[in-house]
Amino acid sequence: MSLFASAADAAYGLVRPVVHATDGEAAHNLTLAALQPLPRARRALTSPVLATELAGLNFPNPVGLAPGFDKDARVAHAMPHFGFGFVEVGTLTPLPQDGNPRPRLFRLVEDRAVVNRMGFNNGGQAKAADRIACLRRHGLPVPLGINIGANKDSADRIADYAKGTAAMAPLADYLTVNISSPNTPGLRALQDRGALEALLDGVAAAQPAGAAKPVFLKVAPDLEPADIDDIVAVAIDKRLAAVIVSNTTITRPPLASRHADEAGGLSGAPLHDLALQRLRDFRRASGGTVPLIGVGGIANADQAWARIRAGASLIQIYSAMVFEGPGLAARIAHGLEDRAARDGFARVCDAVGADA
Repeated sequence: MSLFASAADAAYGLVRPVVHATDGEAAHNLTLAALQPLPRARRALTSPVLATELAGLNFPNPVGLAPGFDKDARVAHAMPHFGFGFVEVGTLTPLPQDGNPRPRLFRLVEDRAVVNRMGFNNGGQAKAADRIACLRRHGLPVPLGINIGANKDSADRIADYAKGTAAMAPLADYLTVNISSPNTPGLRALQDRGALEALLDGVAAAQPAGAAKPVFLKVAPDLEPADIDDIVAVAIDKRLAAVIVSNTTITRPPLASRHADEAGGLSGAPLHDLALQRLRDFRRASGGTVPLIGVGGIANADQAWARIRAGASLIQIYSAMVFEGPGLAARIAHGLEDRAARDGFARVCDAVGADA
């Protein structure tokens, strides 16, 4: 584990009681403010065991930062310091929007979970594009994904995704089409087969000529078997580079926190079992023909390893860092090396789908 990540964990251990006593959104904004002055990372945590290839991209290790942490691409330059093998920024919409009324972010400490109803709050694609262009000029040692969405009041959401593709694809290593947030009314309806086909056609048409970027699709965990079959069929037909399984859930398992009944998407530990099962469902439905990225409730190397053996080529984390500290990505990456050796795999990527 890098000295940087270890030091960050130690510091977080000291300030965590204060952080957890602060409003969740305020604490997050303070975290971003603390990270912005950090120097640009020049190296990534990697090894021959960890290096992974997907969609023509080389990932130094398979542990990525999920979107939502760095919505406006303010701190992507610093995140490889903490062990991340790739970074996904956003969700970014064509126009700036404030999102839903506050309070809209809640820690469920007893459940090691988070509920959010942020509503795609962001400063818009144009401002983020300036920051990302600067980042690109100076370089980033890991792939950068840009997660795009539609404005809440848009009269044509498919057109919004096309605009996002045209604006952000030239700056991205990959694009994520996010149709899985529960906090923008009606957005998840784009997961229906006909709407999804039209959406992905619009995205494909907006790709830069001769320089199209890989497209990942981010789906919800709250899907029926028929939905999964339809999404897989469309993913194959439209040649998607990967499907990200999954986003937050609107379901509520038994929870202990006083915030358990807050409206919004639930993430963190209670999402783990559902997200793992949905990953298995997508692997089964696709027969391994569609690359998958596992997200949801991953808080340690054992859970990351289970997701990889279930079919995930890459994994992403976010909510668990609230409870486990900023060095979590590095700890998981090193843990994956250990588990690959233990189970007889020369590389982590050799274990993808081993249990499928």
